[in-house]
Amino acid sequence: MGFSYDPLWKLLIDKKMTKEELRLSIETSPATIAKMGKGEKVSLDVIDRICNKLECRIEDVIEHIPGQKEKDVI
Repeated sequence: MGFSYDPLWKLLIDKKMTKEELRLSIETSPATIAKMGKGEKVSLDVIDRICNKLECRIEDVIEHIPGQKEKDVI
């Protein structure tokens, strides 16, 4: 199954917030934000911190893409 973080990137634009500002505010690593940029899996803990920080629902952060395969992690 595939996932996209496009809703999050759009939400950040609406809130005039950069990925770096988000990263610092949820206290996560640059690697986590990079994984999200590539559509890779991150922990639900990270998603929870994002939802709490941005006061949004999970659907505002991530969407499921039916039929899309998970990207291989190298």
